[in-house]
Amino acid sequence: MTPYRKQRLGTCYYPEHWPQERWRTDAAMMVEAGLSAVRIGEFAWSRLEPEPGQYDFGWLDAAFDVLSEAGLSIVLGTPTATPPKWLVDTMPDMVAIDAEGRPRGFGSRRHYCFSHAGYRAECARIAEALARRYGDHPALEAWQIDNEYGCHDTVLSYSQAARAGFRDWLAQKYQSPQALNRAWGNVFWSMEYRSFEEVELPNLTVTEPNPAHVMDFRRYSSDQVVSFNRLQADIIRRHSPGRPVSHNFMGSETGFDHYAVSDDLDIVTWDSYPIGFLDRDTTDETAKQRYIGVGDPDLQAFHHDLYRACGQVRNGPDEGRWWVMEQQPGPVNWAPYNPAPTPGAVRLWAWEAFAAGAELVSYFRWRQPSFGQEQMHEALLLPNGEPNEGWHVCRQLAQDLADLDAAAAPPRADVALVFDYESAWAWDIQPQGADFSHLDMALRFYRALRRAGVSVDVVPPTPEAVQGRRLVILPALFAGSQALADTLAQGDAHVLIGPRTGSKTDDFRIHPDLPPGPFGALAGITVTRVESRPPFAPVALADGTRFQGWREFVRIAAETVRVELESADGHPAWIVNGRVLYLAGRPDEALADNVVRHLMDDAGLTAHALHRDVRIRDNGDLRYVFNYGPETVDVSDLVEDHAIVLGAAALEPRGVLVLRRRR
Repeated sequence: MTPYRKQRLGTCYYPEHWPQERWRTDAAMMVEAGLSAVRIGEFAWSRLEPEPGQYDFGWLDAAFDVLSEAGLSIVLGTPTATPPKWLVDTMPDMVAIDAEGRPRGFGSRRHYCFSHAGYRAECARIAEALARRYGDHPALEAWQIDNEYGCHDTVLSYSQAARAGFRDWLAQKYQSPQALNRAWGNVFWSMEYRSFEEVELPNLTVTEPNPAHVMDFRRYSSDQVVSFNRLQADIIRRHSPGRPVSHNFMGSETGFDHYAVSDDLDIVTWDSYPIGFLDRDTTDETAKQRYIGVGDPDLQAFHHDLYRACGQVRNGPDEGRWWVMEQQPGPVNWAPYNPAPTPGAVRLWAWEAFAAGAELVSYFRWRQPSFGQEQMHEALLLPNGEPNEGWHVCRQLAQDLADLDAAAAPPRADVALVFDYESAWAWDIQPQGADFSHLDMALRFYRALRRAGVSVDVVPPTPEAVQGRRLVILPALFAGSQALADTLAQGDAHVLIGPRTGSKTDDFRIHPDLPPGPFGALAGITVTRVESRPPFAPVALADGTRFQGWREFVRIAAETVRVELESADGHPAWIVNGRVLYLAGRPDEALADNVVRHLMDDAGLTAHALHRDVRIRDNGDLRYVFNYGPETVDVSDLVEDHAIVLGAAALEPRGVLVLRRRR
């Protein structure tokens, strides 16, 4: 049984940035705004240890006192994302090296290499000092380890420490250079190694390096993030038992395996910046214009569902916990362009998170700084300390939350969409088409599901994650396991297999049975040829929809297979084999909608005819309805047998409607 956890608001605070006499005013204003949790300390190493081995905890003690006396709980960050200058000077080889061989030096943040043993020892030391001092403080609610792993492309480092670590990792995996040569196919281009000491990092090659070599380096680099995080987590649990450990992941970050890191986290959090993501990650100019002040209607929700799954890795589906650690309250400073949120957007973002099961939505940041790299990043307070628009939104949200009194965790969804980090690496290593990516494929189907009004669990590629579902979607799964294929074959779920699924082995070879590899028996087809096409040359299908950028040519391999749709030039495009649908290309929006609704109908799931700007999420006896668009929309048809508890059926622009099912 999922424990009841009250949903709350918080903020990120940097007391070291402001005069100490201001702290009590800040704490009182936080309480007045309805905030209950405060994250501090994650960038403060130079203030915590101004000289090597000389700690100054006095100011942090005082901050704990002020915040706790106001009734605020504290999330304490370890400051290892920002090692101080004296530490970098002590061990200058601790910085990461980029793919061009250049050091990524001091002067901003995240200037370290995950593989550097000396830096890890320093991280262990500062983490232990903090855990010993504050581990049992009554105001301490949770820990945050480091900050935003992977930010600024910092997972991959081509340093000497990484090379040595990679060679050792390979030796443990393969045991002999001959086994490595066989796995990587190093007979190609005379790349065979006589010893592990001959293996270099896969950069600065004349042309592209061996994809199997790159894939293993990506795996190694991800493992370094996992072990770096585990080092601090183990120390904290030893000295601060019972206090949950967290880390704040990012949006659209696929540089490391978040599921693997989450195995050492009690709470998974992430940093949500919908407008910044829209300008940075969206190529559709029409969508950018329509949603400029509110963000992509589905990208934030996708990450909520992904990180909810990560929150369940350590504790299981009934105990999984996740938060939004940083929520955008106004214009940011880091996107190409930084518009202000449209009225209602900041409130909508919070409700979208709470509907997906977030326990806490925390705003970055409390007060806009007048100095440093983020001085143009808006906050809940203006630079002069006066309330900004976000502060007033928090007050209203806090009241609405108190009135609603909802539970934090949503029930397990009938629909599972598989998202896999190795698949993201694989199609980055060998895209074959310049615009092909695993995240893009996942989002195409996820958006179609959201447009159909169904709640989705984004899950890892494991048998356990897909068991008991009514609909499972595999979008461009790099290899996939026979165990996953067997689970799908033995279950009752309807299955959508997207293009490129099962097309490679774990060693990055074309599958010996040809794609879709272990899923071939399920799909009843074999892929014999693929092509990638530029944006100006999509593949037309017989019903007027299109494949965009990627198309496969398939051979029917079972008598039970039915071709539901062909391309205009006569090739199978939509293939059905019992409960399994294989899509032989990357669908445009209309095709994705058609396929998803067809599968939902076969699986007995209700599809809604939603306005293009409207999204819904059912969570227990509550239904949340969101209008991301610029016009009022009548959503009376969604009320059905529900009672309105927040909002109105005439849903205003960027409005939120909350309904409770009548019993």
